[in-house]
Amino acid sequence: MPHPDGQPVWYGVDRPEVAVLIGLQGSGKSTFCRRYLAASHVVVSKDAFPHARHRQRRQMRLVEEALAGGRSVAVDNTNPSPAEWQPLVGAARQYGATTVGYWFPPDVPAALARNAARQGRARVPEVGIFATLKRLRRPQPTDGFDRLYEVRIDGRGGFTVEPVPEPGAAEGDGRDTATG
Repeated sequence: MPHPDGQPVWYGVDRPEVAVLIGLQGSGKSTFCRRYLAASHVVVSKDAFPHARHRQRRQMRLVEEALAGGRSVAVDNTNPSPAEWQPLVGAARQYGATTVGYWFPPDVPAALARNAARQGRARVPEVGIFATLKRLRRPQPTDGFDRLYEVRIDGRGGFTVEPVPEPGAAEGDGRDTATG
């Protein structure tokens, strides 16, 4: 399956990549990751180890192990702020990897609806979504990402992926609002 930004995936030839997914629970991050990144990236998600005592340490160990082995990594968590993504950017730099951010703009009603359709432990308490929303910040190129993309569900079962405009370009288009 092709990389979502249309770039070729060069297995073992190009620099590894750290793909950081950023968005609310229920925003489509995991579906996007499965469809476009899982075939070429080691997928790391704190959801895979809910009972781990030190989830952040475990996540970073898995990311660093993959990068040390020359493999690309996709970090499928909410990653709502620089506090979460800066260690990932730092690890990418340490291992000479490219850092790519995938921003899922908040659409609270849609995220709540998708979350309500989840079963069992996959369903997040609504308060968790609102707590993430309070911390959620749109990533900027100045945050250390080599490339940034905005990802939206296209309404036809797929996604649209577009480069995030450089600062000062196309400001004020309203697409960064809580309703998407």
